[in-house]
Amino acid sequence: MKAKIICTTLLVENSPQALPLGAACIAAAINHHPLTKDFCKATLIDFNPEDNDFKTHSSSTHTAASWICSILTKEFEKDNPDFSKNVDFKICAFSLFVWNRVILEEAAALLKNEGIICIAGGPEITAHPLDFPVFDYVITGEGETKVPALIHEICTGEKIAAEECNLETIPSPYLENILDPAKYGGALWELARGCPFKCSYCYESKGKNKVSLFPMNRIEAELDLFAKKKIPQVFVLDPTYNANKKRAIDLINLIHKKTPDTFYYFEARAEFIDRELAHAFTKIPCALQIGLQSAREEVLKAVHRPFNKKQFTKNIGLLNQEGVIFGLDLIYGLPFETFKTFCQGIDYAISLYPNNLEIFCLSVLPGTDLYDRAKELKLTFSTTPPYNVIHTNVFSQTDIQNAKGLSNACSIFYNQGRAVPWFNSVCSVLRLRPSEFFKRFAKDYDTVNNNFADITCQHKEIEKLQLDFINRILKEKNQTKLSPLITDLIKFNGAMSRVLDTGKEEKLSLSYEAQYIDSPYATDLNFFFQNIRPKKQTVRIFKKNNFVTWC
Repeated sequence: MKAKIICTTLLVENSPQALPLGAACIAAAINHHPLTKDFCKATLIDFNPEDNDFKTHSSSTHTAASWICSILTKEFEKDNPDFSKNVDFKICAFSLFVWNRVILEEAAALLKNEGIICIAGGPEITAHPLDFPVFDYVITGEGETKVPALIHEICTGEKIAAEECNLETIPSPYLENILDPAKYGGALWELARGCPFKCSYCYESKGKNKVSLFPMNRIEAELDLFAKKKIPQVFVLDPTYNANKKRAIDLINLIHKKTPDTFYYFEARAEFIDRELAHAFTKIPCALQIGLQSAREEVLKAVHRPFNKKQFTKNIGLLNQEGVIFGLDLIYGLPFETFKTFCQGIDYAISLYPNNLEIFCLSVLPGTDLYDRAKELKLTFSTTPPYNVIHTNVFSQTDIQNAKGLSNACSIFYNQGRAVPWFNSVCSVLRLRPSEFFKRFAKDYDTVNNNFADITCQHKEIEKLQLDFINRILKEKNQTKLSPLITDLIKFNGAMSRVLDTGKEEKLSLSYEAQYIDSPYATDLNFFFQNIRPKKQTVRIFKKNNFVTWC
């Protein structure tokens, strides 16, 4: 008896942050598990919407699904070096998410017509398993033990209860050569599963209030593999990486020892940051992403997310003092949040000088506490993926559109525009709150309707857009005298960031001396203008020993 298994998924984008980790974990488990390893061979095939082949066949959901079906069918027909041509069972295991559900459901229906058994798992299945009749079988929760037990039952007729998933024993898809991080330009790295918090909008809201940790011997072996393959970036999967300070610092030290040149992205909780931990993050190239979600304690209390604004501000200040790169997240459409208080959240977030501010529409995900309480909380939302809020009792549909415009404006002007070194200074001298600034930008450029279609998102192009927009406001406010200073500030910091990225030297002609532009004087533009005399200067900006400098 022989079974050929394909584990597959459709990724959300072409990024190491979106590699097919879930499907790869299942493939590794099938090949390793005692119930299946002797008669099964699992392989991983993933599809990427940014690949040219996919784009060619993506004119409709049906066309894309048909193309995926044809690729998988051909793969099942290929000779397998481990098996003879005769395979008794052909099984396709799908990993479903919000973004790929519709296409993969249709692909599964087509595969079933070819006699292929279809299994599905993943967050979408776990949330509402009864809603997926197209699949022959569905698996909820962790699949590393459940899928092998199910395949054993399909192939032998013998039903065996799956043991609980044990992170100490399940195989690593990286170490089992199922997933090559070099192919994706980076890695998703699981350090833990579960979360001690119960935020209502998260899939963990109704899960076990428990965190399970992967063993250190596996973590060290994966780090050795990352070092061997010279992986440039790693996205750490642990929603509360810094909940255990000792473990967090120990891992940072291990990362520093084994992969000192790899850039790491962590999710962290602000309430667990102290001076020692903030300093520890400076030992490695890294960035933290921290969920703020809202600046109102009563809003966060409604979704079971603890928040102390005073403590949050203090701890984020420690990151700034230590020079740690960090970003913040905000959500619009939360219960009891108004458009006005959402804008206040933007102002608060920007005041903390994040390197990026990510703003998302609330998704009322099936299977979450928020989904169960949606009527009580007066949330109206889409019943199809991605389940976005349409409106609440205090956040209208028009507010949702306006918030989307602010989100796009912030993404383009602040995040992609690398505006953190100068944005607060410019807002201050213009007497505009950040949210007001983004409102004006969103209105002028209609960010909701994508009037940025012709912009390639190259930083120099965005920089020109930034300067044009700010100079227009300066003219309206009769402050054009500040234009040379603000232009210097934006161009100087923009060149510094580009040289850091590319290593390519740049030359700039400035109206003021660089020693003042690159100093604390530039945080107060009125003071600067009144006390520093213009003096034209040409500077050379270059990279030396991994640091950017100028002369």
